[in-house]
Amino acid sequence: MSAREEILRRIERAAPSRPAAEVAASYDRIDRNYLRRHHEGDEESTVGLFAARVADYRATVLRVPAADLPSAIPGRLSARPGAYAVPAGLPAEWTAGVRIVRDPAAGDLDGLAGAVTGCAVAIAETGTIILDHGPDQGPRALSLVPDFHLIVVRAGQIAADVPEALERLDPLRPLTLVSGPSATSDIELSRVEGVHGPRTLDVLVAQ
Repeated sequence: MSAREEILRRIERAAPSRPAAEVAASYDRIDRNYLRRHHEGDEESTVGLFAARVADYRATVLRVPAADLPSAIPGRLSARPGAYAVPAGLPAEWTAGVRIVRDPAAGDLDGLAGAVTGCAVAIAETGTIILDHGPDQGPRALSLVPDFHLIVVRAGQIAADVPEALERLDPLRPLTLVSGPSATSDIELSRVEGVHGPRTLDVLVAQ
């Protein structure tokens, strides 16, 4: 038995896996008698709040018509020459004319100019984008290793607040929460960017 197998065996013994149906049932029993949203308004005001919050995190936010994505995305990428990682399920028309590597191996990501993905849900109140690593988002490494990440957020994916966003997600899927470019001030309160993920984040909000 390898060391990895022994560690996993000990974890399973300490906290046995539960059937998915049992996990879902326990999730449904959580008391949700709390305020579901702090922001009240229509879709336009929710999108506006989300864009403002994301910009506060030093990300670049552009609001574009959904029909313009095939031109808006290459336009943003043109400033950074090179090939871009894209997940297997990203619409091909979004990156027409762009050098892409579709569904690259993790070891190849560091040499690419960046990554382009969609998202699962976004949260207006916190300016957070959530990836559940579905077909248009790819594996977690794709959103963490490249120095530049462009995320497409559709207006209909933006929830007003955290509870509403969580209700749209599958609790059994892996989730990555993105609130602006990667940054930390852990060492003597000096801000350092790009430590845990992309140094630069572009967000295209498609309406």
